[in-house]
Amino acid sequence: MQNPVKIRPPFIQWGGHLQSIYPSLFRAVPIVYERERLELEDGDFLDLDWHKVGSKKLIIVTHGLEGDSTRPYVTALIKLFSQQGIDGLGWNCRSCSGEINRLPRFYHHGDAEDLRTVVEHAIRLGYDSIFLSGCSMGGSLTLRLLGEHPERLPKEVMGAFVGSVPLDIYSSVRELDRPYKRFYMNRFLRKLKAKLMIKEQMFPGNELVSCRDFVHIKNFVDFDGRYTAPIHGYRSAFDFYEKASTKPLLHRVQVPTMIVQSLNDPFLGPECYEPSDNPLIQFILTRNGGHVGFMVQGQEYTWTEKKALEFFQSLL
Repeated sequence: MQNPVKIRPPFIQWGGHLQSIYPSLFRAVPIVYERERLELEDGDFLDLDWHKVGSKKLIIVTHGLEGDSTRPYVTALIKLFSQQGIDGLGWNCRSCSGEINRLPRFYHHGDAEDLRTVVEHAIRLGYDSIFLSGCSMGGSLTLRLLGEHPERLPKEVMGAFVGSVPLDIYSSVRELDRPYKRFYMNRFLRKLKAKLMIKEQMFPGNELVSCRDFVHIKNFVDFDGRYTAPIHGYRSAFDFYEKASTKPLLHRVQVPTMIVQSLNDPFLGPECYEPSDNPLIQFILTRNGGHVGFMVQGQEYTWTEKKALEFFQSLL
């Protein structure tokens, strides 16, 4: 494995926390989307946001936990690719598009079938070369699609670029439960509680989405044990962490893939930095960049966004 890459971030972003927080709060890369609602066989729906320039090539970007298609790491990547004549699609996981989904279930790290549905829909529309990208949980979903059932991956999928991925979910859960990092976790839990309160009104009497016990939720282990696991068919939080982590699937990936992890990412534990021996996976470490940050002094696009474009162009 190569030596870690050093990125030159903006001066004000002098550590992993600022390199993570500043882009999330203050970076803005607006683009114009055309929304499509994709109805699902189970009665639910996905909202797809398209940015088309008239290409048969497409990048599909998957957002992170409690993100959406308007997050700057999604819009910037789509904008950068569009400048090279490539269509872009930022899809929203269930409940993340601004309208709550119809079923009691949500989305989670271990279920890439919605992403598969999106890819297959794009192929039906005529796209013949598809590149996948995702950050954080979006990276987990992307890698799961590649590695869980590689024999089912459409031939139109050329490769993937992911970054800041919790390859081992429990290691990230432990990191975010550290006292000086809990503000990240608490922010996620507040957003998830707000959605559960809506679900509770939609499905009165359904204990799976009842907020009665939320007063006892102090961390992700509590939340995943009480909600994520039972709603989505896992035995416990730890069963979910084991089965939903993508690290055990990396050896099965059969298309060119690049994974970028920053050593000062406050979300990732040590197990997330261990590279795969799969020759199709390029595993790159950076000294800095934070979590889904990677901003560069004086540059509109981040180091990872430019790296993703470079990687995609190498596959053409």
